[in-house]
Amino acid sequence: MRSTTKLMKNWQFTGPDGKTAAVDLPHTWNNIDGQDGGNDYWRGICIYKTRFAAPAFDKNTQQVWLQFEGVNASAKVTLNGVEVTRHDGGYSTFRADVTALLADSNELIVEADNSKNDRVYPQKADFTFYGGIYRDVSLLVVNRNHIALGYLGGPGVQITPTVNGANADIEVKTWMEGDGEVEFSIYDAAGAEVLTGKGLDTTVTLEHPHLWDGVRDPYLYTCAVRLVLNGEVQDEVRQRFGVRSFSVDPKQGFFLNGRPYPLHGVSRHQDRKGLGNAITREMHDEDMQLIKELGANTIRLAHYQHDQYFYDLCDEAGMVVWAEIPYISEHLPNGRANTISQMKELIYQNYNHPCIVCWGVSNEITISTRDKADMLDNHRELNDLCHKMDSTRLTTLACYAMCGPFNPVAHITDLVSWNLYLGWYVPGLFLNDLWMDFFHLVYPGRPLGFSEYGAEGMPNLHSAHPRRGDHTEEYQAKYHEYMLKCFDRHPWLWATHVWNMFDFAADARDQGGEPGMNHKGLVTFDRKTKKDSFYLYKAWWSEENFVHICSKRFTDRTEKEIEVKVYSNQHTVALYADGKKLAEQTGEHIFKFRVPLHGKVELKAVAGDCIDTASFRSVAEPNPSYKLKKSNSTSANWV
Repeated sequence: MRSTTKLMKNWQFTGPDGKTAAVDLPHTWNNIDGQDGGNDYWRGICIYKTRFAAPAFDKNTQQVWLQFEGVNASAKVTLNGVEVTRHDGGYSTFRADVTALLADSNELIVEADNSKNDRVYPQKADFTFYGGIYRDVSLLVVNRNHIALGYLGGPGVQITPTVNGANADIEVKTWMEGDGEVEFSIYDAAGAEVLTGKGLDTTVTLEHPHLWDGVRDPYLYTCAVRLVLNGEVQDEVRQRFGVRSFSVDPKQGFFLNGRPYPLHGVSRHQDRKGLGNAITREMHDEDMQLIKELGANTIRLAHYQHDQYFYDLCDEAGMVVWAEIPYISEHLPNGRANTISQMKELIYQNYNHPCIVCWGVSNEITISTRDKADMLDNHRELNDLCHKMDSTRLTTLACYAMCGPFNPVAHITDLVSWNLYLGWYVPGLFLNDLWMDFFHLVYPGRPLGFSEYGAEGMPNLHSAHPRRGDHTEEYQAKYHEYMLKCFDRHPWLWATHVWNMFDFAADARDQGGEPGMNHKGLVTFDRKTKKDSFYLYKAWWSEENFVHICSKRFTDRTEKEIEVKVYSNQHTVALYADGKKLAEQTGEHIFKFRVPLHGKVELKAVAGDCIDTASFRSVAEPNPSYKLKKSNSTSANWV
């Protein structure tokens, strides 16, 4: 049977300065300079070395595989002086059979390379391309007769559930190396065996399956696939899966298991302040808890393959997922092969996750692309590849705002979504309504979604009269208030994804008084501050009772009477000032109160059993710290 040994400790890292230091994994060398602004973080080749003892194994009957779950962006791996593999693509798993090279003591060298080039994506985008070994490295000991490890970094098992009336057909396809016969068992969530089967490609019928039903009921089965020879189990792989059906109607939106299921959610990057993308499972857990608290039911995992652990969390939480490759911003003719290899890895490594409903082929590819014919041909090839590898899911892409509705790239995939920042980068929030209505009028049979929309919001910047471009927490909230009402007016959208759930690093930026950051998140980069916009979405989407007083950090006010805004998913909110009931309102989501301000006032908002408090004080002059201080930087926006 299989055994795993982690190689996470005691690495020697030779960095950009040529100096060598001891590090543990996960690790990136851009955790500081990739977050401080200036678009000058170091990109190149760094060296990781470690020594390890060979795991216990039988050379006659077993193999040892070296597994990397993420090395950004390219890797050259050498074991005991022999090159064992190279890999291009910083976000996917890859392996090498190292059985023949192992000695009692072994030297492993990894050259990690995030250099600028024209063949490996991403090369141009609004986020930092952290170099390093930032996910797990393992040694896998398996029987020579085993479920295949050598194909595209995947599990070697592919499970395809198809709802068929009251039942479901479960196809189990297995790749193997060596000799033996495949047997499998399917277990319910309680661990009881419900089905068995045999064969490399076998379909069995599951009667009256318990459906994976989104956030309401994300029910998961487990399939245990065994390779058996002469009555002995040689290898076993366990994969979870869910039984569900879905579809998209251009006039009615997304359907899950035959019922309307409007998709409203967020996008997510996999980085943290001071750590880059070298993050822990606990941090993945925290991100998911915050997304669940918001009430989202879909996540766009931008703009690359995320950690397998996070896809597992999405399965468990019932999140509907858009998974994509980093084919982004600019088509590179020399990078076509890399888009194909990254898409193959994305699909094969993630095929069994029920959360995924669509494969994203590109993002904002028309920003600076010159060879449009080659770009279009590449999109058609990717679209066909997705359908060939996975006939059960849809394809999509995200178009840049300046990519018009008639652009042929917008009509290749099954679905299309747009990255529109109308009301942020250009004036006129009403343009969002006009744009959607126009596209729907011209292409009524084409499913349309909003893949990105948002506005920068700094928790330390405030205004009683928020305006586009001021980076205040208040304007960000005002922007999102409009967008949520806009989406209510367009219920036929197949999905909407806020950009972004969390602030994230983009070293080319210098906005909001904090260089190196994109501040469009509903939560700050360190996950410590939920902006007012977070609670706005919670008021719209969450079933967890709450009440929230807005602009709490906007304490100092010059007005004699201030507007106090309250967000809640309760229908009635009462506001108390200094212990006395000021007013009570009945409504939906947003409640606005006028509050006299003389000296200092203590406010309490009450909605059912929920309470929130805030205090404001009268000042003679505006607090200068609330206003954005303009810099001389020319990096106002990465493009």
